[in-house]
Amino acid sequence: MRAPKKGSLLRELPIIIVSALIVSVILKTFFLHFFFIPSGSMENTLQVGDRIAVNKLASFFSEIKRGEVVVFRDPADWLGAPSVNTDPKAIQIIKSGLEAVGVLPDPAKQYLIKRTIGVAGDSIKCCDSKGYLVVNGVSVKEPYIFPGDKPSSAEFDVDIPDGFIWVMGDHRGASADSRFHTDDIHQGMVPLSSVVGRATFVVWPFNHLKFLSVGGDLSEVAVTKSK
Repeated sequence: MRAPKKGSLLRELPIIIVSALIVSVILKTFFLHFFFIPSGSMENTLQVGDRIAVNKLASFFSEIKRGEVVVFRDPADWLGAPSVNTDPKAIQIIKSGLEAVGVLPDPAKQYLIKRTIGVAGDSIKCCDSKGYLVVNGVSVKEPYIFPGDKPSSAEFDVDIPDGFIWVMGDHRGASADSRFHTDDIHQGMVPLSSVVGRATFVVWPFNHLKFLSVGGDLSEVAVTKSK
């Protein structure tokens, strides 16, 4: 069997590269989007620097559930003005190109990642006499909360309308989430139209590899009926 000619390989290489880029763009656009975690607001579920894969199809074909970790576009200037990029212009262009095709994970400049606490039709209140959140009249235990944190230090009592979710970080003491934006245009809630998808699993570093919660029914975490 004769080896392929060098000239033939050189002609095919650009086609291979372009095809790989097209596949990568299609995956990022319709299926998976990769992000890295820039802050500690989701500790210990997610650590600073973790790379995560976000399932974009899930949010198109099924409803977001309580307990699911979601990535969403900044709904009402929660993040403020983005920080100035000090990289040389050439490096910025290269990075942007690699992020656009999915080779580099998105740095989440104007995206946030939080856990879904309430969905459309839910009533959520902080807190009962024992300090638990109350969802639809039921006090709930949240095993994912950062050790030592309270479910919330800020009191609230909200009803979630159609088309929105209420989100909170697992590190409640370090998360500027729905609780702290109740005076914005959406009263702290996140429009489903802003949700990119569900965070499905941690892909990097290897010692952090894991699948993330896909949500759970309220009865699974019920502590007691609130009075």
